[in-house]
This record gives sequence, structure tokens and C-alpha cells, in this order.
Amino acid sequence: MFGLGIWELLIIFLIIVLLFSRKLPDIGEGLGKGIRNFRKSMQEPDEIDVTPKEKQDQEKNRQTKS
Repeated sequence: MFGLGIWELLIIFLIIVLLFSRKLPDIGEGLGKGIRNFRKSMQEPDEIDVTPKEKQDQEKNRQTKS
């Protein structure tokens, strides 16, 4: 893997953890919220308006006349 041994990769990983240790909880929280929202949107049925345009116009006219 790019000529890097296990020790070099471990040192790079430790440097990354030290540099971003303060931001890791925020990153994890954002990632968790994103996954939760994605799962929620996948479980909800699609809300597509299939009412013909003519009916929508008629309903709007009824509401404005009342």
C-alpha cells in the first residue's frame, strides 16, 4: 500500500487523531444525524401530489369564493 508499513500507517493515524480529536465528536454527531435522517426518509412513503391540475384549480377557486 504505497510502500508504507504498518508502523508508518499507525503514526499517520495517531497524528490525525491528535489533530482532529476536538472535532471528532462533532463529526460523529453530524454523521449520525445524517444517517438517521436518511433512514427516516427511506421508511416514509413518498408524498407525491397526483391530483390533476384542473381539480387543483377548481379547489382554489372554491376556496377563494368562500
